Amino acid sequence: MATNYSVRVIRETRYVGKRRDVHGLYWTGLFLLGVVGLMGITGAAHGESDAVPAEAKAVFIIVDGIPADVIERVATPALDDIAAAGGYTRAQMGGPMGTPAQTPTVSAPGYMSLVTGTWADKHNVRANDELEPNYDYWSLFRLAKSIEPPLTTGLFSTWTDNRTVLLGQGLPATDNLAIDYVADGFEHDSLGFPHREHDQHIEVIDRHVAAEAARVIAAEGPHLSWVYLQYTDDVAHASGDGPDFDAAVGVMDGLVGQIWAAVAGRQAQYGEDWLILVTTDHGRDAETGQDHGGQSLRERTTWMVTNSQRLNPAYYSQPEMVDIYPSIVAHLGLPIPQQVAAGLDGSSFID
Repeated sequence: MATNYSVRVIRETRYVGKRRDVHGLYWTGLFLLGVVGLMGITGAAHGESDAVPAEAKAVFIIVDGIPADVIERVATPALDDIAAAGGYTRAQMGGPMGTPAQTPTVSAPGYMSLVTGTWADKHNVRANDELEPNYDYWSLFRLAKSIEPPLTTGLFSTWTDNRTVLLGQGLPATDNLAIDYVADGFEHDSLGFPHREHDQHIEVIDRHVAAEAARVIAAEGPHLSWVYLQYTDDVAHASGDGPDFDAAVGVMDGLVGQIWAAVAGRQAQYGEDWLILVTTDHGRDAETGQDHGGQSLRERTTWMVTNSQRLNPAYYSQPEMVDIYPSIVAHLGLPIPQQVAAGLDGSSFID
């Protein structure tokens, strides 16, 4: 292909067994701790202070439309490895039922609830089209850039609107938010990614997105990154529950594994303190698995996997999508301005 699909650097900055039960009590990860500890000993031998904390970084991955019962049934060795270092839990999307905050179990509302820590009555995204976000509720990326402007950010996504509309890159209403490393827009490239029946070309795009995310994490180590993989939802809409959906989940797990390997490599090479968190945006209907958008138990029941070893009991009490925002902020050690904190609907499950 003639087109160069390398990540666009928007702005130059420095870069300083799964036979799991649903409670997911995975508290190991001794290998990575050992590597980081050994590096700390080595650094101390060269006169470095062991009181200096490791540089905190985070990547969250949204894989589209996989209910908890499927992720618990299908073999997912990469997710299992991440959970073994931290934990797996069932989670929840949809907001408080029967209130103005009730949020459709649809992709864009799910993404927006994650990146703003609020439900739809605040962020104002209730569908995948006609998007008019309320930017008064700051995204994770706006918070990071406002509090610590040198922090670098990345977005690797099938869907361009994640960056241009939901995050509002470059808009006055988001203080002209800039994302440093970007790989998106491929859904519009019919030459590089020829469109196929039932959106099968999205699998090719997902593979490219994951590879670019892994490459940039390994080489540049952005402080905060968002990776979005779409294909599982397309397969479910076309085929519903069954072997095709299970196979797509397996492909997704392999792509997550590439990103997890890049994170582990950064930790081992640079002694950085990385958080990786993988989740889904919604479940599916119980009858066929083809649909979503309502408030049934299966549509609302999601899941999370993370390597964090600072999980508090709230993580194992079915956390909600809006809890991810303050948890990532807690890992990064960023203060939340009072006017932002006052609007949050979630609370941190990371101490």
